[in-house]
Amino acid sequence: MLLSSHLEVTGICRYLPRPVTLALCSAVLMYYLWARKCQAPVLVCSDAFRGFLHKHCPAVVHRFCPTPWCWGGRLQTLLPLLIKSKPRVTYRNEALRTADGGRISLDWVDNVSSEAYPSSATRPTVLILPGLTGNSQQLYVYHVVSQATRRGYRCVVFTNRGFDGEELLTPYTFCVANTADLDHVILHVKALLPHAPLLGVGVSMGGMLVLNYLADKGPRSGLVAALTLSVCWNTQKSAESVERPINWLLFNRHLAANLCNAISRNRKVLDKVVDIDHVMKARTIREFDERFTSVVNGYKSCADYYSEANPDIKLPRTATPVLCLNAADDPLCPGSSLPMATVQHLTNIALLVTAHGGHLGFLEGLLPRGECYMDRLAGQFMQAGFEHTEELVQACGRRQEVGA
Repeated sequence: MLLSSHLEVTGICRYLPRPVTLALCSAVLMYYLWARKCQAPVLVCSDAFRGFLHKHCPAVVHRFCPTPWCWGGRLQTLLPLLIKSKPRVTYRNEALRTADGGRISLDWVDNVSSEAYPSSATRPTVLILPGLTGNSQQLYVYHVVSQATRRGYRCVVFTNRGFDGEELLTPYTFCVANTADLDHVILHVKALLPHAPLLGVGVSMGGMLVLNYLADKGPRSGLVAALTLSVCWNTQKSAESVERPINWLLFNRHLAANLCNAISRNRKVLDKVVDIDHVMKARTIREFDERFTSVVNGYKSCADYYSEANPDIKLPRTATPVLCLNAADDPLCPGSSLPMATVQHLTNIALLVTAHGGHLGFLEGLLPRGECYMDRLAGQFMQAGFEHTEELVQACGRRQEVGA
């Protein structure tokens, strides 16, 4: 088809002015290159899980066509912050206290006007975990909330201690390898709403925390299913990727600065356990983890912390159905780190990989201001998990206790 179009254009160009000819040929070339970028995602999972997703999540088989003028992973990562719309979301905040005297911020969207689930007691609930330094105000969180609430579900956003704008009460912020706070949140939500099914959505670092939690809990996760978006599977490989010069300039230094700012705001309480002045000189995420995260959490080295934080090697210990979306050109999570071989042998994990999309980008269409591929997939999987829970459990072939 492309060849015939080329021949037709070549014939027409004989009768057109040279500038018009060049513009037309450029347009054909751009169309050809863009068409090559449009590919169906690669879905790695068991046959039964694949059948379930094909039936209830059609996005997994649709071609992902990235925005024609935004192909690269770096552009796909940066542009959503500048051009995507912001759905209107109103939160109700809850300060949840922990056993060690700390405070966790939970932002609720109760969706009391839900027509699909008018009873609050049984209204399905989506638990959202933002990425590194993120909170409930991130654009990607707003879009996940929008996808959930339009289907009648309730949402609650769990923000790590110290990243909600409030002061720390204890000298502890977060640790991807420590799932105690997430366990506390899930038990709290289940106690408040014992008859409401709960599904987890972890974004980037939040996805790492979800996967590590599922590995820790096995069949007693309390979740009907989970979804991860642009999760980093191997911290060492991710650190190496974001330390490359361009990635350091665009992403690493900015994230490291946000981490340092959060620590600086809580200097009074953190000075007791770590050298804050030394931490504040960190210029990369790895340096921050070497000077703060691994020290506060008692690891001998940053390498030990990274090894314990990696979710890829823990996947066989999970029992909850999980769909994981990644892009092969993600600058924060390189394609070489995707656990394809591991997932092939698991019945409850599905890994969906697009050729393009960057980190939390997945922009499509000429003017990608509204929902993107990632948002649409999230909405479909949430609905599939809540509306077809038994079918999903059977497809994944692992026993789990969703009421735990």
